[in-house]
Order: sequence, then C-alpha cells, then structure tokens
Amino acid sequence: MRHNLDHRHNHGAGASPAAPPETIRARTMMLRFAAGAALVAVMAGCTPGSTASPGPADSGTQATETAAPAAQDSGTQDSSTEGNGEEGGDALADTSAAPSANAEAAATETVRQTVTNTLTQLAAAAPKPATAQVTDALTGAGIAPAVLQVSQSRTPTGLEADAIEAAVLQGTDCVIGQVREGTVTVTVLPVLASGKCFVGS
Repeated sequence: MRHNLDHRHNHGAGASPAAPPETIRARTMMLRFAAGAALVAVMAGCTPGSTASPGPADSGTQATETAAPAAQDSGTQDSSTEGNGEEGGDALADTSAAPSANAEAAATETVRQTVTNTLTQLAAAAPKPATAQVTDALTGAGIAPAVLQVSQSRTPTGLEADAIEAAVLQGTDCVIGQVREGTVTVTVLPVLASGKCFVGS
C-alpha cells in the first residue's frame, strides 16, 4: 500500500518532533555530571580514611569522656587549691605571729644568758651572796631595777637563808636565777597573775 503525502503528513503530526542535537548533548552532560557526583559521594562514604559524623550515642560517649578528665582535673586543682589555701592560711598566721614570738624568745634568751653569767661570776667570789650583792651585780650587767626582784638573804629572825633568788621580768616570762652554796641554777617561768615573778613584796 502506498502512502501519499497527506498520509505521511498526518502520521508525522501525531509523533513527537525530534529534539535539536544541542538539547540532547546538554541533557547527556547533566546526567553524566549527576552520576559522577553520586559516585563521588558513595566513594567518600566508603573510604576508610573518611570520618563519619558521630551519631547521638557517639556524641554522648565523647562528651562523657571529655567531661570526665575535665572534672577530674578540676577536682585535683580544687583539692590542691584548698590544700594550698589552708596551708597558705596557716603560713600567714604563723608568719604574722612569728616575728613577735621570735623577738620575745630571743629577748628572754638574752636575759637568761646575762643572769647565768652574772650569778656564776658572783657565786665564784661569794658562794652565799647577800641581797645587795646580787642586786648590784645584775644591775651592773644591764638589768633595769624596775624589772628586777631579789629575795632576802636573811630570814626575819636574822638567820642566813639557804639560797638567794633573783628574778628578771621579761615580757610574759620570768627569768629566775638561784644561788645555793655556790651553785647557780637559772630557769624561765611564766609571769604571775600579779604581773610579778615573786609572791609578796
């Protein structure tokens, strides 16, 4: 059966017109580009060196592991700080009290040495010195009369005392020296409530 021109025209009118070659080439390039991008994404996900984003569980674990050392370090630092604070507090307290205590202790030791040396020399010359002798010896060694007390060398009945004592008030201490039969003994005792070293006048 032979087709005439009208038949061909009607048949061609029902078919889709052919696309221009430029449109086909552009679509082909877009498809290739999309396929290449998909392939790169798949390969990036499968590469051993790639780093996947941590999921919720990984994020929680990582946050816990990060928080634990931080808390531990913080605790250690706080403990060391508290320790340093307490020790620092004690050190400051000791430092503030140290100069006064050390100065008083040094002054007491100086007076003790003076009393010891003076009474030793006196006892070597007079094993049973009189009150006036002890007073003169100690004031001559630099002891102020206002801080010096010396016991009586004779009792109220006129008898000679077994020993004679001298006391020097130094701060809150009393440096007490005793001469008994030429032997000298020096001790340091706290001052009495009366502010003196001897009871009575």
